[in-house]
Parts: sequence; structure tokens; C-alpha cells
Amino acid sequence: MSENAFTLFHQIISGAETLMYGAWLAAFLRPFLEPDSRCRKGCSLRRKLFFVFLVYSAVFLTGSLLFFNGGSYMLVTMGILTACTSFLGIDRKFLLLLCALFFCIRNLSVIVMRSADYFSSSFLLAGADTLEKVFLLAALDCVLIDTLQLLLFSLMLCAIRRQLGGKGLALHIRELGRLLLLPAAGILFVNICIRFLIVNDDGHIFQLYEQVPMALGLLPTVAALLYGGTLATLASFRKILALQKERDRYLVEQQQLSAIRERMAQLEQTYDAVRRMKHEMRGHLANIKGLAESGSYQDIDHYIARMEDGLSLFEPVVHTGNAITDVIISDKQKSAVFHGVEFRSEFRYPVSCGYDAYDIGIILSNLLQNALEACMKQTDGKKYIFLSGRQKKRFFLIDIRNSFNGEVYFDRHTRLPISTKEDDCAISRKKMPDPALSVHGIGLSNVRKEAEKYCGNMDIQIDGKEFRVTVLLQGKGREGDSGQCAHEGFPGT
Repeated sequence: MSENAFTLFHQIISGAETLMYGAWLAAFLRPFLEPDSRCRKGCSLRRKLFFVFLVYSAVFLTGSLLFFNGGSYMLVTMGILTACTSFLGIDRKFLLLLCALFFCIRNLSVIVMRSADYFSSSFLLAGADTLEKVFLLAALDCVLIDTLQLLLFSLMLCAIRRQLGGKGLALHIRELGRLLLLPAAGILFVNICIRFLIVNDDGHIFQLYEQVPMALGLLPTVAALLYGGTLATLASFRKILALQKERDRYLVEQQQLSAIRERMAQLEQTYDAVRRMKHEMRGHLANIKGLAESGSYQDIDHYIARMEDGLSLFEPVVHTGNAITDVIISDKQKSAVFHGVEFRSEFRYPVSCGYDAYDIGIILSNLLQNALEACMKQTDGKKYIFLSGRQKKRFFLIDIRNSFNGEVYFDRHTRLPISTKEDDCAISRKKMPDPALSVHGIGLSNVRKEAEKYCGNMDIQIDGKEFRVTVLLQGKGREGDSGQCAHEGFPGT
């Protein structure tokens, strides 16, 4: 092989390598790209993947022709992609982290294979006795090293991808800065090392591996430590996020349980007052008898009316067959009437089947509160909330329909509605790194968790300006039933 042929071959290999890295970048970003709702999902996603591939390939191929350094390639590519986050449908800070991880792994795989290249080239070129054979063996070494480098890179990238999981992250600036520390250190470390591998000093060529043989093992070791540290950082961050989510869900659930218990305590006091009033009934009857004997019949009517008003204060508005659900639905109905919202309930507490009243209470409290808030935000049209709960055999179906303003935003990962209120969003930004954990998101995720506890599910439907949530629960059935989850569905739905 001649020198010109080797140069052309090397350029072709470099171009093919660039295209493969562009394809890998698109594949790496694919799970986090949001399809455009105006296009078919597959078509929209292919456009975005091709755009990522095109940006990477164009920047690196153009940069190689203009003899830019590798750092410039990366900065330009990251700048273009982060400027197009609205088109790609991905959080800008999270995209910046993904690009930094990609380029860090690319550089670390390069420095590892440079050490391997030193041994392979020394072995292959040892028997070369002509210039043509030297170029031929150098081309063979180039193919071998590039193939191994791409294989190593793909394995490292897949491990990072698994550590990131299938959901994007809404990062704060501080969190992004911490997560970028090791990838940025890896990129800088490799760029510095590449400049010192071969140094031309007034025509004298110095190779780092020849001058410092220890670097053959030291550089790959440092690269491995940086990569391992990056993996460990991502794993720790995901665990912290998971713990934060569980903590937030737990706090909300505990607040709801505390509110239910407090309301139940108030109800017990009310019942005590009713019992005391019953004991006082003899005195009331004596008073009525005295009024009757004196002929004050008009006073009797007034006296009895006052007694009825006093007794009505102690009775819940709704009777469902369970004290806890009576309290929750009665309170929400009073709030709805106060805010001009029509409230209708056809809820009956499920008989037996192992349902816990507090679990049902959490479901009702969250769903009714969300429905009430949606109606309160409604500016026109009829405001209403319809609640039904019916049981058939082992299944219990809770259905809530409410009017709303017709605007709803769903988290693209959990597919749960998120609050658009400024206060809720401020809380989410301050305390909750994941947008799925907005105030509404926590409540609905708690409902879903309670449903899963009974081998059930939660379904959300939107019909114009009507929002509907259906929760299906499965009880334990007959006494002695194992409680295994059945999947025959709720009859009649």
C-alpha cells in the first residue's frame, strides 16, 4: 500500500467512525426525546434522531476539514443541540448532561485504546521490511483498534444508559454542576493526555509511552476510575431521587391520614354530643309537655324546630356506610356547595372483601380535592363533581367526573396530570427535582399506589371539558381467598 492510498484509507475510516458516533449519539438520546404530538409518533421521532445524527456528523466532518481541535467539535455540537431543546422535547440541562457523558465516554475509550494501539502497532510492524508493507500493516492496525474502540465505547455507553434509567431528569443548576464534575474532568484529562502522547520538538519526536512506560497502565487506570466514579455518581443520584420521591409521597400520605384521624376525632366528639342530647331528651319532653299544658302550641313548634336544627348539625351530609368515607365526602360536598359547585354522590362503601377504610379514604380525599380545585379554577360553564362507587362481587369501582377549564398538562414519564398553579409549581421547583412530583402528581401517584395495593389500576380520561378518573380495586373475595390478582376486569365497564 502506498502512502497516498494509506492517507485516503485513513480518511475513509475516520469519516465512517464519525458517522457511527453520530448514530450512537442519536441512539443514546432516543429514550429521552419527546415525540411531537402534531406528527405521527414514529415519524416525529425519526426526524429528531436524524437531526441529532446530522448535527454531530456535520460538525465533526466539517471540523476535521478545517483542522479544529476536538474540544471545539464537542462545544459546537453541544451548543447546537442545547439550543434546539424545544424541538427535541428534552430538558436543556439534562441534555447538556447527556452530551457531556457521551463525549466523556468517547474520550475515555480513546485513551484506553491508545495504550492498546502502542502494543498492537509494535507487534504488527515488527516484521515489516518494506514501506508498502508498513502502510498495509498500519492500515490493518487502524481497523483493529477502531473496531475495538467502538466495541469498548458501546459497552461503556450502554452501562451509562442503564444507570440513567428510562426517564429524563429535571435538574437544578447545583445538581447539574455536581453531575458534570467527573465527565468534565474525564474530557479535560483525555484532551491533555492526547497532546502529550506525541510531541514534536524541533523535528525530534517524543512518545510519552516510550519516555514514561508506566503511562501505558496509568492512563487506562485513571480512565477506568473516572468512568467508575461517573457510574457511581449517577447511581447515587438516582437513589437519592427515589428516596426523595418516597419521602414526599410518605409525607403527603401521612398528612392525609392525620387529617382523616383528626376529623374522625371531631366526629366522635359530635357523636358524644348527640348521645348527651339523647339523655337530655327527657328534659326536652318535659318542657314540651309543659308548653302543651299551657296551650302554647306555637312555642311548641318553635321549640321542636330548634331541636331539629341542633340535631342536624351533628349528622354528616352523606351516608355511605362507613364513618371515614362519610366524613371525607361530606366535607368535600360542603366545600363544593360553598364554591358554587354542584356535587352529586352515589357512593356506597364496599361490603367486606378486605378493604381498608383508610386506603379508600386516601383515594377519595386525593381525587375529590383535585376535582374541587379544577372546578374552582374554571371561569365559565357549569361546575360539577359527580362521584360514584359501586361493588360487584370482588371488584369495587370508584368513578369521579368533574368539569374543568379544558387545559391539562401531563408529565411525559408518569402520564399523570401536573398542577399549573404558581404555588404548586414553585413547590415543585424548590423541593422536588422530578416534575412528576408536583402537588397533583404526588396525590395521583398515591392513588395509583393504593390501587396497586388491591391489584387494581387507575385510568384517566378527558372528554372536552370533563375530566374523569376511574379507580378499579380488587378485594380478597370469599373468606380464605388467597388474594391473588385477577385480570378479568370490572364487569360492566
